Amino acid sequence: NLAEGWTKRDQSTPWTVDTLVPFYSATKGLAASCVLHALDAVNRDLDTEVGMFWPTFGDPSLTVGELLSHQAGLAALDEKVSINDYSAVVRALEQQEPFWESPEHGYHPRTFGFLLDEVVRRLTTARSLGEYWRSEIAAPNELELWIGLPESEFFRVATLYPGKMTTSEAETEFYKAFNNSKSLTRHAFASPKGLHSVAEMNNSEAWRLGLPAMGGIGTAAGLATFYGLVASGALFSERVRGWMEHPLVNGADKILFMPTSFSAGMMKDPLDESGNKRRQTFGPSTRAFGHPGAGGSHAFADPSTGLGFAYTMNQMELGVLPNEKSLSLVAGLYADLNTLES
Repeated sequence: NLAEGWTKRDQSTPWTVDTLVPFYSATKGLAASCVLHALDAVNRDLDTEVGMFWPTFGDPSLTVGELLSHQAGLAALDEKVSINDYSAVVRALEQQEPFWESPEHGYHPRTFGFLLDEVVRRLTTARSLGEYWRSEIAAPNELELWIGLPESEFFRVATLYPGKMTTSEAETEFYKAFNNSKSLTRHAFASPKGLHSVAEMNNSEAWRLGLPAMGGIGTAAGLATFYGLVASGALFSERVRGWMEHPLVNGADKILFMPTSFSAGMMKDPLDESGNKRRQTFGPSTRAFGHPGAGGSHAFADPSTGLGFAYTMNQMELGVLPNEKSLSLVAGLYADLNTLES
């Protein structure tokens, strides 16, 4: 458990194990776990059609598994709605024509959270996914992780700072698309509109919103503990962990322009034709799953070792996938494990 650095650039407050920080898309793994936990509680499976409990959804025959694995084709919205207006975004998603059909897949950077939030609201009595996360998962396990931060915790939040571009060769095609104002990729990262700058994410109103795609705030220890509990089988049913582990899509991503793999809401390392990992974002095990976040935050579970890992920071770097800072920690951790085993 490592903690070092400062919560602000003026070095007035040290970074400790209790420091909270927004971790952007690393929230998606937590959000997906809420959907899976709720689905399990009502004894439904991933083949359940969304229209069974959300009749106004645009494609009622789409399954929950397809929705969670980024196959819905709803990565962007043609209607210009604010990320602050939940009801308007949900209505826009219901009316949006899909940009592709299953089994093709493409990362839903922002709309994913609204889709999952609405599923949880319809499967449970919770007023929001963030409320369900806190009452059903985080609070009972004393996890310092929030999707919608209460004011009592505001004083603990570190200030985020934008960083320089540090992209890998694998991300070249993505950034070509991202920098094209007419591309679907650019459209996906821009809708719904709002909260596009790092400065906006330092605002307490953004912390309150509880956006399941990008609004999570917590400690690195909280994230690691969550994934450790999942990896060891101590948190969810065996069925839920199986849903998290089993890949549903693997191959070309229509938004990120690189190979990606997703289970039911969790990201996995994509495999080649021989079943070998194309990259080791989540360590060497093919069983591992989790979700990174913008700027370099990273978290995952490895059921083969019972390991939970997380890295958070406030000095961001630009890149779609985790950078060398976190990947070097992952490599060092597995090297230590190998040493212990030998």
